[in-house]
Amino acid sequence: MSPSDELIVEVATPLGPGRCYVRPAVDPVATLVLGHGAGGGVQSMDLELLARQLPARRVNVVRFEQPWRTAGRKVAVRPAQLDVGWRAAVEQLDELPGFTDRLFFGGRSAGARVACRTAPEFDVAGVVCLAFPLHLPGQPHKSRLPELLTPSVPRLVLQGSNDTFGGSAELVAALDGASGVRVVDLPGADHSFRTARGSALTPAELRATVVAEVTAFVVPRE
Repeated sequence: MSPSDELIVEVATPLGPGRCYVRPAVDPVATLVLGHGAGGGVQSMDLELLARQLPARRVNVVRFEQPWRTAGRKVAVRPAQLDVGWRAAVEQLDELPGFTDRLFFGGRSAGARVACRTAPEFDVAGVVCLAFPLHLPGQPHKSRLPELLTPSVPRLVLQGSNDTFGGSAELVAALDGASGVRVVDLPGADHSFRTARGSALTPAELRATVVAEVTAFVVPRE
């Protein structure tokens, strides 16, 4: 398979079948597994962007579609059940084409939470968080920061400054210098990485930043 090809593999989980959307790299140096958010699927802009761009940079990209989404339901299951589906998929990764054991977890929003919660259970080199939902909009007192702090491996967080689930400045303040977490500010971006007209980053610049930062995080320096 070439980096432009995508393979869709159904995977069995205790909650029913999920799907892995696999984009293999040629001579891969890493595998990045990405989970989607509660309000969208694996077709979200940033997940598709990484799936298209990273294989040419020697990174396999696997986007995991949770069973609730595969079944066509519109409402996500509870966090603990998200973890169950994710674990089952990860345990089958070595059966996928081109898999390399230099493994990174990642995801968008709720998918980032799943990646952080489960990372200590697997041999992962790092976690990529796209729009980590620090709290529900308007509820900063209900922080999910402990989830982001759960892994001991490096974490890369790409966060919009206008994210109503916790903007980049708010997240940096909450971390208060905690080690192992690097926050990349996406000026003017909201939770979906949309930017308003006149924002400091154009949509093209935002996409380029996401690809560059994730590539630098997962591809080993020679």
